[in-house]
Amino acid sequence: MAVHERPFGRALEDFAVGDVYRHWPGKTVTEYDDHLFCMITMNHHPLHTDAWYAENDTPQGRNVVVGNLVYSLVLGMSVPDVSGSCIANLEVESLQHKSPTYHGDTIYAETRVLDVKESRSKPDRGVVTVETKGFNQRGEEVCYFRRKLLAWKKDSLPARRRPYETDF
Repeated sequence: MAVHERPFGRALEDFAVGDVYRHWPGKTVTEYDDHLFCMITMNHHPLHTDAWYAENDTPQGRNVVVGNLVYSLVLGMSVPDVSGSCIANLEVESLQHKSPTYHGDTIYAETRVLDVKESRSKPDRGVVTVETKGFNQRGEEVCYFRRKLLAWKKDSLPARRRPYETDF
């Protein structure tokens, strides 16, 4: 019998400049998703929540999904492949909303490794710079961001433990 642990994130040595991670699955953004996110973040702009306003008084002619939801989805999609085991996200260097996302669009994401540097002050970690892009189902880039994360080296990764014992 074998026990398989699902990978979640990477250690510093697992990152190679130029590597691309294609995150899966995508997420279809519903009107409900958009309205809930707007309400819990107190973004009540009618572009996102008022269909009549969006149809009659905006260049898009329909509701647009709030950009921070698109960014949050794309970032979240990257976590299992990129930052799930990191120490911290250090910064988002840039964030660009490239094209609007509409209710019913499906978002996909990809991350490219731009730089990997060992820490000069702490030998158990290093900094990884990545860029992540979000695309809709038509392949149009809707979101771009570049960030730095602090990653453990393999020998220093905390053990994945559970609060209980099992004897499978």
